[in-house]
Formats: sequence, C-alpha cells, structure tokens
Amino acid sequence: MICGFGMLEGMSIFGRTSVIFDLDGTLVDSEPNYYAAQREMLAEHGVDYTWAENEQYVGISTQETLAIWKDRYGIGEPVDELLADLDRRYLALARAETHVFPEMRKFVEQLHGAGVPMAVASGSSRAAIEAILSGTGLDAHLTTVVSADEVAHGKPAPDVFLAAAALIGADPADCVVMEDAAPGATAAHAAGMRCIAIPYVAAHADAPAFASAGLLLRGGQAEFTAQAAWDHLAALTRP
Repeated sequence: MICGFGMLEGMSIFGRTSVIFDLDGTLVDSEPNYYAAQREMLAEHGVDYTWAENEQYVGISTQETLAIWKDRYGIGEPVDELLADLDRRYLALARAETHVFPEMRKFVEQLHGAGVPMAVASGSSRAAIEAILSGTGLDAHLTTVVSADEVAHGKPAPDVFLAAAALIGADPADCVVMEDAAPGATAAHAAGMRCIAIPYVAAHADAPAFASAGLLLRGGQAEFTAQAAWDHLAALTRP
C-alpha cells in the first residue's frame, strides 16, 4: 500500500517546487549490498554473477530484473518467490550497514528545514525502502514513499514519480527528481518532471537519458554537493 503523509499547504522558499528522491545509488550506497545478495542468490542457481553484469541493471526495478533473470538463466521459481528470497538476503545486509551519502543527507535536512515537500520513489520493495530509511534515520524527514511494487510499471515508466507527486499534492511540472540511473532520468522526463542527475556508474554519464537533465553532475556523488543542488533549485524558482 502506498503511504503518504500530508499535502502541500502552501509554498516554501522555492515556491511550489517539490523534490522526489530515488533511493538506491542516490540517497544511499546500497548497490554493494544488493550485488552481494543477488550474487549469493544467483550462485544457488548456478550463475556466476559479476559486478560488471550488475551495472547494467542499475536503476531497473527489482521485479523487472528478476523477470529478466528468470528468462536469461532459466530459473524456475516465480518472480514473487525470488523477490522474497532476495529481500531476505538484502535486508540482512542493509540492516547491518547502509551508507548514506553525506551531502545527500545534508540536502535532505536543508530541504526539510525550508519546508520543501519531499518523497522517495524507488524500484526497491517497500520493506527494503522502509528498512533503509529507518536504519539510516532518513525517515525523520522522508515520510512519503512509493515502491515500484505498488504501481503498474517500474522505471523507466513514470508511474512511481507520478504516484509520489500525487501523494504530496504536487503538480508534476513543479517536481524535481534526484536520480542516479538512466532509467530513472527517463521516467522523470516521461512524468513531465525536471531532473538532477548524479550518475552512479561513471560510464553511464553520456547516456541519452541524462542529456535532458536540468543539472548533470558527471562525477556522480564525488561531485555532488548540497549547495550545488540548492543553488539549482533557487535558480529554477528565481523570478
């Protein structure tokens, strides 16, 4: 069930602008944990899964990835069983340690302090999203969440972003999406939203989907600063 708390009651210093965050690779560096869980699970099906292979699935919803693997590797179990298995493995790792990108945490705290409406729209399961937000303390500021499991289509379809915007009462045109992956940037564009792109995989910085981003930080998290994102939002809303 999609959850949201509160609607827009007015305007922040950025007018009606709202910010929607992707989770994995954008707010937190969860990819190493996902990779470890995926590699462990696939090994039991006789698949030697490499980090290079993993990079091509960054930004694609877990359910869609599992459907691809079923076909590619001839796995017999249903997607829902594979998802439950993967979530169990991943959550054990995520609860032990998940790293929040420091400048992203700072940005979230600044937006919260300024009264800017925010949401998280992720391809991960709700259980995984809530575990990470709770374990990292980000749930103190990010209380509106949409999982790809709860909409008809995951990224690159716009469904999760449109659902998140509806929950916070924002017009899609007033939303700025924070994304690390090309499918997410495509989804933001399809939703009619602006995008700040922070590529998790450096080699993906030239992906066509990132070309339409209002702000592209080609160096990823190493280049991202809360100040740069703040200044970008200010420029968008400056008369």
